[in-house]
Amino acid sequence: MRKLIFIFVTLLSVSATAQMEGWVQTFKDTRIINGHSVESNFKGGMKFVISHRFGAISGGAYEAFGLDQATIRLGLDYGITDRLTVGLGRSSFLKTVDAFGKYRIFVQKESGGSPVSVTAISTTALETVKWAEPDRQNFFTSRLFFAHQLLISRRFNEDIAIQIMPSLVHRNIVPDPSVKHDVISIGAAGRYQLTKKMALQAEAYYVLANQLAPGYYMPISIGIDIETKGHQFQFSVSNARGMTEKFFITETQNSWAEGGIGLGFNITRDFRIRGRK
Repeated sequence: MRKLIFIFVTLLSVSATAQMEGWVQTFKDTRIINGHSVESNFKGGMKFVISHRFGAISGGAYEAFGLDQATIRLGLDYGITDRLTVGLGRSSFLKTVDAFGKYRIFVQKESGGSPVSVTAISTTALETVKWAEPDRQNFFTSRLFFAHQLLISRRFNEDIAIQIMPSLVHRNIVPDPSVKHDVISIGAAGRYQLTKKMALQAEAYYVLANQLAPGYYMPISIGIDIETKGHQFQFSVSNARGMTEKFFITETQNSWAEGGIGLGFNITRDFRIRGRK
């Protein structure tokens, strides 16, 4: 672990001296669908992110095709520098509060420099629902879970971009000894530009074998990304309902094959707090 930390700090130190001119924008926003993209806020930039996820459309008209199970996350992301972004959010799904730090290690350049963009992100989240058994001894740390990801992307041309996301999710508490605390997965995402302002995006996470309990599935999401002045609209279909890494990577309980897909959307509004004019 110490060696990994040393390597990471060294990479940050080296990359901090690199100039940002001519960098390639792989995705139009800092989110793909559920997961993060390599993109970060510019220095002094604030994003207000509104995310909605609905229940499975297989519930039919009685459940308003999933609308009755709507959950929401409100988040604020802020760019401390062009490379470093921090964020805070609160989701109605298990009343979860999350915070993250995101740092761009390498940036793909239009000519020369790195051929890919690389971003590291760490997330901490806290479930705040009432204890199921309040009379027993409960620990604050049991509510915590963490995720660490390395986001590696490349934009090949004006239309096509891909991203690979090796990920580690750690849960402080699990239901029983057969469920692993640490879950390793590999995510993949892609973007195809349909028009000047509209793109098709998709993401999926493959969890390595023997890490998930029966009844959990690989999250697969497909969406349309629409860019407007000051806003980014993302409409999606997914079998994942949670909006933090623990939920959509390790605890997706619906299956595409069984019709367990639901609608969702993200709306992002950008603000300039300080810095660029």
